[in-house]
Amino acid sequence: MNLRHKDLYIPKEKTEDPFANCKLERKPYAQILTQIVSNYADGFVLAINNPWGEGKSTFVKMWQQQLCNEGYTTLYYNAWENDFEKDVLVALISELAEIKNKPVNTFNKVIDKVVPLTSKLLPLIAKHMAKRTIGDEATNSIIEGVVEYGAQELKDEIKSYTSKKKSIQDFKDTLEVFVNEVGKEKPVIFIIDELDRCRPNYAVEVLEQIKHLFSVPGIVFVLSIDKIQLGHAVKGVYGNDNIDSNEYLRRFIDIEYSIPVPNKRLLCNYFYEYFEFSVFFKTTYRERRNNNDSYNFIELSHKLFSKTNLRIRQIEKIFAHARLALKSFGNKETVFPKLFLLLIFLKNHHSNIYNNIKVKKYTLQELIDTFENLLPNKITDDEYSNPILYTIVELAVFYHNYYQKENHPKLNVLKKDNELKETLAFNSKFDKSENQQILIGHYYNLKRKYILENLNIHSLIKKIDLLEPIS
Repeated sequence: MNLRHKDLYIPKEKTEDPFANCKLERKPYAQILTQIVSNYADGFVLAINNPWGEGKSTFVKMWQQQLCNEGYTTLYYNAWENDFEKDVLVALISELAEIKNKPVNTFNKVIDKVVPLTSKLLPLIAKHMAKRTIGDEATNSIIEGVVEYGAQELKDEIKSYTSKKKSIQDFKDTLEVFVNEVGKEKPVIFIIDELDRCRPNYAVEVLEQIKHLFSVPGIVFVLSIDKIQLGHAVKGVYGNDNIDSNEYLRRFIDIEYSIPVPNKRLLCNYFYEYFEFSVFFKTTYRERRNNNDSYNFIELSHKLFSKTNLRIRQIEKIFAHARLALKSFGNKETVFPKLFLLLIFLKNHHSNIYNNIKVKKYTLQELIDTFENLLPNKITDDEYSNPILYTIVELAVFYHNYYQKENHPKLNVLKKDNELKETLAFNSKFDKSENQQILIGHYYNLKRKYILENLNIHSLIKKIDLLEPIS
């Protein structure tokens, strides 16, 4: 059984589809991006901007292979794995060295031109050029934090500035010749991944090097980023919250693209299969009992996660946790899969609510209100008729039994009012039926199957917290 999702296998053969194992139907987006880079071969910076945990790395690796299959020269650089490297310029040039069948003589010329740019004066030039990018006011703030140079050293730097500026242009001219020879009428695609996870200084330096040294016709940079996190890095480096990080990044990024949010049903079905839930739910004993646990588990996952903003990796971790916790259930133990999944969701993403349940902080109505407030209000009644409303009933019954103390007066979840009408001891904003008849029907359905007094949320919590033996 897998506890962690492994990298998807991406076929390397040109005759195979790099997206063959993609369960999120993202191939069309790669085709659109290929059309973009093919139509603007003069060179630009493309940012694929999605939050962390949305599968950007897997997507760009698949797209890279698709580009290779179509005859593009591509490079992939994981900035986070390489931010130990002090000199960004050396790291980026080293990636160019990895190009197969490159024109050796031209590449050696690129190396010759890069040597004068690796001295301590390069950061000074970058700061000078940054003035054009972020403006005078922000530049003045930056200068205040820069270590002062001695008078003589400053004179030497000023004297050498003109020659350094020429060295930069010589490097760019030589690089342009190189990438045009390599690309053969197609742009070289240089993918930089995980930039937003790097040390802030390193991330900003990568951006500045791309802008000031590598922006030449014939090379397209693809930045796989979380723009919000990268913006925090920019502000951290320059030590000034007055800097408009969006404006700063806009100067580096020419086109911004976001991969659409995946279909949550496809995602849940994939993780259900990947983590082999059917091995547990489809045992002979459970099948013989005509058990619907498998259906109930996946049905609630579709509804619950389609109404929340969880990312791919967050949903993956919920499924992994659930699969591990299931190993503590005996063959004849009932899982109550909907409530089980709901509690794991709360533990992983609303731990304060989960912990308050454990210490019996909520009244029954407070708990129902707290859970329902996690979900959007504007939902049709039929969407909540099943399975969310059924899960609410299970939550109420299981928590109510756990909440009661020995000397506490009993309060049934279902009671009769003065007119002897059956009513619930709590209200749900999602049950729009008269007198909450849908919830009452679910209550009786649960009562037909189980002895309600024996249902206690503490038994599920122990398994979810991994406090019982695992088989």
